[in-house]
Parts: sequence; structure tokens; C-alpha cells
Amino acid sequence: MRIIVPSILGPARLAVSLMTKSTGSSTSVLSTPESSLRHRKSARPLCYWAQPYISTLINSPFLPHHFVHLHSSSALQSLSNLTMATEQVLVDEIPYPSKITTTKPLSLLGHGITDMEIHFIHVKFYSIGVYFEPEVVSHLQQFKGKPAKELEENDEFFDALISAPVEKFIRLVVIKEIKGAQYGVQIESAVRDRLAAEDKYEEEEEEALEKVIEFFQSKYFKKHSVITYHFPANSATAEIVVSLEGKEDSKFVLENANVVEAIKKWYIGGSTAVSITTIKSLASTFSEELSK
Repeated sequence: MRIIVPSILGPARLAVSLMTKSTGSSTSVLSTPESSLRHRKSARPLCYWAQPYISTLINSPFLPHHFVHLHSSSALQSLSNLTMATEQVLVDEIPYPSKITTTKPLSLLGHGITDMEIHFIHVKFYSIGVYFEPEVVSHLQQFKGKPAKELEENDEFFDALISAPVEKFIRLVVIKEIKGAQYGVQIESAVRDRLAAEDKYEEEEEEALEKVIEFFQSKYFKKHSVITYHFPANSATAEIVVSLEGKEDSKFVLENANVVEAIKKWYIGGSTAVSITTIKSLASTFSEELSK
């Protein structure tokens, strides 16, 4: 078994797999950030976020059967404080409501998946839906008239999107089952490396990150499990909610501003984000909205 790492796509990220299989109107390409700084914690090797999946696949005696086409039927239960609209958008056959209401009405403005090619087999891990207040467009007027391709490659645009003082909501639906502890390793590595590169990884960040890992530790994410991140407007906090079939929702409030910011960048941070398809989708949506 091998992972194809064909080329470097710029100083900030490496392409794990240059997939040409179409996912809707976008191309499935998964990238992962590369830390540019050695820090007090040992750095993870390339593709650290995918290692839990790869380890599981390598150790399985039924490897071929793990790669049948992954279908998704219906989305899981809604969150206790979340009202979902009836109109839906299919993200790799997984339905996402086009509008939701948390404390305010939010619209689905970007979506995609995380995936990679392992030994020439296309493996999908989870789908992503990103929701914003519609008013977010008013905070991005400096990018008015820009084509989607230009926005996609402009990290300043995604920095402005992340920092816009509006409510944001990220919804993940699991495709390839994974242990909560393994998912926690992905978050830990992504956040720690980003903050270390920016010289922001101190004891407070380490302690906050350890609490996030502890929250995920005992959970098991079967296919269709849901993980959400709710970022209130004008707040440096994030509410993380896990919805597992047959169980009550689990919630955790993260209050460290630097860790919260790093998680946002992990999912919607432009060239260093985990899902290129999500970044392409956001760029396309906002290019259209900003041309009105």
C-alpha cells in the first residue's frame, strides 16, 4: 500500500493526491498543510491527519471490501438548538439543509469533502457544509467583481471571510468511520502546527487543545455521525457538538481564541485548508454573490 504525493503546490501546502475524479462541479483534490516551524512538540509526518484511516486499512484482512462506493442515505438527527430547513443540497449524496437557524438564520455557502487516493483507490472521509449569515457579503466588498478562480487562490479573501463579524457554522458528516481519539489526533496536529508556525502555541493553547482531544477521546464516529462547530459572531469561542446515532448530543465550549481561529483555518483557510473542494465551492459562491 502506498500514498501518492506527486508534487508541491506552493510553499504552504502539499498535494496528497491529485485526483481528477469529478465531485459535482469541482475536482476532488485533498491537501494538507505543512508546518514551517520546528517547535517544542515533535512535528507530525506528512499526511498526519490521514494516518488513522491508513492504519485501519492496512491492518484489515478485508481490504478490498472497504472500498465499495460509499453511499449516504439521510442526514442524522438535528441538534437540539438547531432548526433545519426542508430544502436540501446533496454533498456527495449526503443531504445538507440549504438554510438553518441557530441564534440567527444561516445559509449554506460552501461545501465539499475530504478524500485521498490510497493505492489507486478513491477513499472519502467526511463531507463538509459551511454556513454563514447572509450579511457576510457586506464585509467582503473589497473583493467585488473577482472571478472564482482568483478568490480561490487568494488567502487574503479567506482571512477576511474568517474574521468577518458574523455567525459561522461548520457541519461535518462522517463517511469513513473513525475513532474519536483518531479524529482528535487530526485536530491536535493541525492546530498545533499552525499555531507553532505563527508563534502562538503557548501553555494556554496546549491546555485548551488537550481539552478538545479529551472531548473526542471516548467517542466512535460511525458512518453518518455528525460533528459541528458553531462560531458566534463577535466571539472568540466555539461550541463543538457531536451527534451519534442513538445517543444524546455531546457538547463542548472552546474558549481559547487562538485555537478557535486555527480550527476555522483548518476548514476554511484557503490554500492551507483540509478540503480543496470546499474552498472551490466557497470561492464560486462568493464570486457570484459579490457580482450582484
